[in-house]
Amino acid sequence: MISYDRFCRIAEEETALLPSYVHDELNGGILTDPSALLHPGRVADDLYILGTYSTHPVMGRQIVLYFGSFTALLGGASEETYRTRLRETIRHEFRHHMENRAGLHKKGTLEEEDAQRMQEYYRKHH
Repeated sequence: MISYDRFCRIAEEETALLPSYVHDELNGGILTDPSALLHPGRVADDLYILGTYSTHPVMGRQIVLYFGSFTALLGGASEETYRTRLRETIRHEFRHHMENRAGLHKKGTLEEEDAQRMQEYYRKHH
């Protein structure tokens, strides 16, 4: 398992690899949270939220990465495994940001893909 400080540094490194324009209007920034976040729609305690993208009239647009969720999922995995999963999560949340900025909320968006993944999760548990 990696430390929270190392997790934050890796998140910064991976975010820095993205083109600067994807950060436009992400006025709430990218935050790391040490806690684990279980998905509210989970069937069992086996579905963690690794990151969230949110918009708020006061707080603005922001991405939050949940260190505790990563450690619950990955445990004592290598730093490279954490880095790979962080990269995937950061890019996933930035895709939400880009689609939101473009006004896309319909068929073919990441919102739809996330909903399909939840349906697959429910099928596996029933």
